[in-house]
Amino acid sequence: MDQFILFIISLLANLFSAFSGGGAGLVQLPAIIFLGLPFGTALATHKVASVALGLGATLRHWREDSLERQFVILLLTTGLPGAIIGASLILHIPDRSAEIALGCLTLGLGLYSLLRKALGQSCQPLHRDRQGLLIGGAGLFFIGILNGSLTSGTGLFVTLWLVRWFGLDYKRAVAHTLVMVGIFWNGAGATTLGMLGNIQWSWLPALLLGSLVGGYCGAHLSIVKGNRWIKRGFEIVTLLVGSKLIIG
Repeated sequence: MDQFILFIISLLANLFSAFSGGGAGLVQLPAIIFLGLPFGTALATHKVASVALGLGATLRHWREDSLERQFVILLLTTGLPGAIIGASLILHIPDRSAEIALGCLTLGLGLYSLLRKALGQSCQPLHRDRQGLLIGGAGLFFIGILNGSLTSGTGLFVTLWLVRWFGLDYKRAVAHTLVMVGIFWNGAGATTLGMLGNIQWSWLPALLLGSLVGGYCGAHLSIVKGNRWIKRGFEIVTLLVGSKLIIG
């Protein structure tokens, strides 16, 4: 029964995450903790399962040719070191204050997107010169630290950063977030946490299957529905994630 519950929770959490560009930890991580795992073990287990979200989304987005080479390289070179640093720090830092701060920032993301009606509805390339890429990479490095150290919602930061700074539409931004953050950032975080802490291996089959199926289905929905629906999904998830982090 626990395995079935884990599968359903993982499926739903990752479906909405793949559609909106982040936020799977809003449901998945608290559920794992509620079922009996301590925070460090739950976080490491969640990170491993989140890699399957990226794999499921990749299977769907790969056919759409949604990824741009320069952003793939930028997300890898700037975000991966941040994710490893963040994962190395989290097991030694009390998380409640950080969660409240992250919740306020996440709410701000949702409200900003809600107020900017045309945001991310079409691709309008911005800041593609050397200086723009350096500033954008610094932003991704900082988000990578948050991704490695905090529990949910940081994929949403990557999505909005790609939309706002580089001018991607929501569909392309979500594709980059799910593939690069889902597989590589979360993979680096999971490896670091696994080396420093513990992973509940017996729970992973259900979580991995739910993440894989949910990631594929959510990516399919985002491709079919288009930018307007993705934007609405992003706003709903950011408001829910932000509220949940603040309330605790």
